[in-house]
Amino acid sequence: MVSGNAAASKSGLYADPREDWLAQTTEEIIDPTRPIVDPHHHLWDRGGLRYMIEEMSDDIASGHAIVATVYVDCRSMYRASGPEAFRPVGEVEFANGVAAMAASGGYGPALICAGIVSHVNLLLGDGAQPVLEAEITAGQGRFRGIRHSSAYDADPDIAHMYATRPQGLLLDSTFRKGFACLAPLDLSFDAWLFHPQLSEFVDLARAFPDTRIVLDHCGGPVGLGRFAGRREETFAVWKASILEAAKCPNVVVKLGGLAMRLLGFDFHERDMPPSSEQAAAAWRPYIESCIEAFGPARCMFESNFPPDKGQCSYQVIFNAFKRIAAQYSEAEKTALFSKTAADFYRLKLG
Repeated sequence: MVSGNAAASKSGLYADPREDWLAQTTEEIIDPTRPIVDPHHHLWDRGGLRYMIEEMSDDIASGHAIVATVYVDCRSMYRASGPEAFRPVGEVEFANGVAAMAASGGYGPALICAGIVSHVNLLLGDGAQPVLEAEITAGQGRFRGIRHSSAYDADPDIAHMYATRPQGLLLDSTFRKGFACLAPLDLSFDAWLFHPQLSEFVDLARAFPDTRIVLDHCGGPVGLGRFAGRREETFAVWKASILEAAKCPNVVVKLGGLAMRLLGFDFHERDMPPSSEQAAAAWRPYIESCIEAFGPARCMFESNFPPDKGQCSYQVIFNAFKRIAAQYSEAEKTALFSKTAADFYRLKLG
């Protein structure tokens, strides 16, 4: 039986987290002392959904040895007034405040928001630079780069909230003028898109070889809409695109985002949440393909919480990653769970 909340969450790219449902599956932590940098999570309090430092620290306290995290753009706490272009600076101010709270030790040992990725509208072209500089100032040493989502698909069953985003954003000449402002300021770019857009992403990465870029969520493999029921065919297309992206030495990849509805798995509709064995079996082909293409030194495991919390708990998601990573050497595991993320985001750890 599907609960009413689960049934209501059948639309959109991810299901709403349900603590009572998630609590049905608890596990012993695999390799509990391994240091982990979680390089991709959000914080928000809107629309009746709250995921702030208290909820994040509770998830971290469930057992894995999280030493630091990176906050990523989700339109939280934008300024309510002032010039439109500068309103995202509020998100950096917010995340930096959370980082200061975490650094006090009052929410556990993890340095939550040790790195901050916010948003600047790169369609400002050259006008993006003063906004980037304002965010650097607001971050007080923690601001590392931006994300300007380019996720788009003509199929509304895939695009959902991104249905109104511009098509071909990464190829836009004005966008690229804004993008050119990143490298001189030593800022990185998080790319969030769907797998049919990976050729546009590769074109961008080749055009800006000096800009450090991270491909979010394994490149956004889609299993909804026109891709439903075509997993093997779609996987082959996605994998070929991943291999092309990996040829760009300035690109690394985040391994996660696979517990969103986007991939087409129905874990959120089941009576019981998945075990880490079940999650690992579903995600292994995607994660192993990325590691094979990029190498562990250019891969980092991410929680993507709270979006991925709609299908599994923090315990389960990192246990699943640890099951998948069991075949790799100690140095490779260190890269996958902490070093790649710490190096890419230039985190100051202990």
